[in-house]
Amino acid sequence: MPVRPHPLDSHWRRWLFLAWVAIAAWFLWDRWNAVHWLALSDTDDNMRLMQVRAWLGGQGWYDLRQYRLNPPGGLDIHWSRLVDLPIAGLILLLKPLAGPVWAERLAVGIAPLLPMGVALAALAVTVRRLVAPVAWPLAVLFLFGCSSTLLMFMPERIDHHGWQLACLAWTVAGLADPKQARGGMVVGLSSAFSLTIGLELLPYCAMAGAIVGLRWVWDRAEARRLTVYGATLAGGSAVGFVAFASNANYAMRCDALTPIWLSAVVAGGALLVLLAWIAPANRIVRLVLTLLAGGVLAGAFAALFPQCLQRPEGVSDELARTWLNNVREAKPLYSMPWRTILPIITGPIIGLLGTLFATWRARRTATIVPWAAITLFTAFAVAMLFWQIRSGPAAQLLAVPGAVALAWVVLPWLLSRNSRVVRILGTAAAVLVLSSMAVGFLVQKLRIDPPDNRTKTVLRAGSRCASLPALQALNRIPAAVMFTHVDLGPRLIVATHHDGITGPYHRNGDAILDVHHAFQGDPENFRAIAALHHATYLLTCPNMAETTNYRARSPGGFYDLLAHNKVPAWLTPVALPKGSPLRLWRIDYTGMAPK
Repeated sequence: MPVRPHPLDSHWRRWLFLAWVAIAAWFLWDRWNAVHWLALSDTDDNMRLMQVRAWLGGQGWYDLRQYRLNPPGGLDIHWSRLVDLPIAGLILLLKPLAGPVWAERLAVGIAPLLPMGVALAALAVTVRRLVAPVAWPLAVLFLFGCSSTLLMFMPERIDHHGWQLACLAWTVAGLADPKQARGGMVVGLSSAFSLTIGLELLPYCAMAGAIVGLRWVWDRAEARRLTVYGATLAGGSAVGFVAFASNANYAMRCDALTPIWLSAVVAGGALLVLLAWIAPANRIVRLVLTLLAGGVLAGAFAALFPQCLQRPEGVSDELARTWLNNVREAKPLYSMPWRTILPIITGPIIGLLGTLFATWRARRTATIVPWAAITLFTAFAVAMLFWQIRSGPAAQLLAVPGAVALAWVVLPWLLSRNSRVVRILGTAAAVLVLSSMAVGFLVQKLRIDPPDNRTKTVLRAGSRCASLPALQALNRIPAAVMFTHVDLGPRLIVATHHDGITGPYHRNGDAILDVHHAFQGDPENFRAIAALHHATYLLTCPNMAETTNYRARSPGGFYDLLAHNKVPAWLTPVALPKGSPLRLWRIDYTGMAPK
């Protein structure tokens, strides 16, 4: 009598889809307050929405300047429009049903859940291939322990990181694919898709390519995987550039998929195809040729584009010192407090141990090569954490297959014990530990390195000032240019009809430095800079994180004087609703010496 397949295996796509629908519905319900108040807490999420609004309002497909900041010239935003598509599509779909205001709010609530579904599908595929056909529910469950990763998929988190993580998940699935052509294509296209969105995961794309190349070096029979990978990486990146690169990204810059990086990716893909075509029989010769090709590509890149050997943003020393070096997500993990370190690092370490264990167990099976590949990838992700904390979401995501591999051995052993206590409590404890869900709970309950009162004050101020009710009160005033903090600019233009000066986008270093110079210099220096930007009002958020830097760096400077209620006569207070966290003044330029 034939054995009936398990429904989690035979109908796994259906069950996965239902799981995603349930998870998405839960997060929408849980975050409904944020959806209702359009609580886009991150500057990039606000700017993404403004990018979509501008496009739907008639701005050109290839024109990504934000004209509501630093008018009339606007700001140069280095992104592409690829991630705008699902957001705009949801708005257009929902507008006839919900009206324009709610269509936008629902769209930015739903949009981040789409890449979550894509990532879940990739994790399920990877686990089915390497662990067991019915192990994929553990991958879904373990994603809930990836606190940093999960934040990128939450309603309102509409910036591009969620889609890049989905690409990364499919890169892992491609590395685990036993079918060479399909696996190579998935790795190549997911990398091209990610690079078209932005260069944040460029190191991971490069590492994936190196792993594909090493597989071919080890086994000449992997030539087809290498060929398809190189061709799809080069071709996909070229299509992505033509279809989505902004007019500004045709410049020879190092911070996006510009002609510089496009030429490097296309040349690299072509070299890989050539290597696979030559396909020498000797492993040492293959290694030498691969190293030679890499050396030629790196040498040509260094000779042709020496400006990209430094930091890709290409900012001035002053801007780096004043602003960019202080961006929290660009700092290494070890510089963070323990309440941040522990939840981020635990999952990747467990995942790495899991991949090492799975590779050892698979040493006499066909899955040793993909497990070894994923072990390299996971180890690379852990190392990246010690470069920048922004690598946390990727490292946690890459840890899931290894954690599931450990659980697939530990959980059956616990469930087979005679003791009911071991079976129930032991299994529950193992799930909490292996998924790293227990860490966040322990950090909170044990109050490990809790934030001090100053930190709480700063976080509270930033949240209140960015709230929709606080900012929309400004709409009683006719539209004007408001001089405000760098990090408040994108939120200001989303929530009000007013224009701002700048946002935290490195291509606009002059405007960012103008804001810092204005707040940190003397009062007359502020008025002169505000006049250059045609600002009518000054808007501040007391105790916002950015303002603490003004006061620390420039005691007695313009902002520090404002904080001590020493207001120049040419600033006239404008009344705001009682309890408003914001402060607003009208700027009077009468009698100011012309420049």
